[in-house]
Amino acid sequence: MERINYSSGAIWEDIVGYSRAVKIGNMIEVTGTVAVDENNILAGGDSAYEQTRFIIQKIERILQNAGASLKDVIRTRMFVTDISRWEEYGKAHGEFFKDIRPCTTMVQVCGLIGAEFLIEIEATAIIS
Repeated sequence: MERINYSSGAIWEDIVGYSRAVKIGNMIEVTGTVAVDENNILAGGDSAYEQTRFIIQKIERILQNAGASLKDVIRTRMFVTDISRWEEYGKAHGEFFKDIRPCTTMVQVCGLIGAEFLIEIEATAIIS
């Protein structure tokens, strides 16, 4: 099967050696995604809700580039720095996925790539 790597140009991609997403056959894996825009500037400020919305929209764009949509997402993984804010993360996630209902996990971690990031999300999609 053909493998297609998708890059976003994030500063960490070349340093760490990863892709924003990888598509093999009808499966797409989207790497951990934080709320940083194309200029490597934080999006959403200190709002867990806004950072989550931004990340899901960013994931949606890379899925579209790979020929998929959020409807094809079967799994999300949310890594958060403060689990007590779960309702904020969950509200944003629910706005996009309430009808799709992928499997999901939310786990508190001690830190992400930068202290300003409150959440990082991974996604798996299968194009039907």
